[in-house]
Amino acid sequence: MPRASERRSPAAQRHADTVRFVLFEARPAGLTFPQLVRSSELSPHQTRAGLACLRDIITERGWPPLIWTLKHGYKFCADPAELQVYEVAIIRGKLTEIRRFITGTVAPHAVLQPKGRWIKHLNTQLNSVESTLDVIADYTDADA
Repeated sequence: MPRASERRSPAAQRHADTVRFVLFEARPAGLTFPQLVRSSELSPHQTRAGLACLRDIITERGWPPLIWTLKHGYKFCADPAELQVYEVAIIRGKLTEIRRFITGTVAPHAVLQPKGRWIKHLNTQLNSVESTLDVIADYTDADA
């Protein structure tokens, strides 16, 4: 199955170029989603598609990472400290999501099928992911 970056439509690429241009113009400040929609003159759907495509192509084009913060909205960022704060926040969100999936779906499934091969495998893998994300989420500059 092709990766998302290998399935980019020409329209999504055009939207990504528009979003990139608008965000580069706004640097170093960011733009909230409504501001980005207005500034790009794209629809909300086109803006979301552009953001998704832009995240796929950032590395291959050597652009700075795209982050989103409540205070600044979407922006390109090259500050290592700010990037770390963003990355840890994303990891903490994913950790919460994984934990809720385990407690709300996987654990009850394991009770229903305690000898099931699939559920044992899933539980083992998810516990490993949870453990890894937990280590990252607890990382601080004091650990460096």
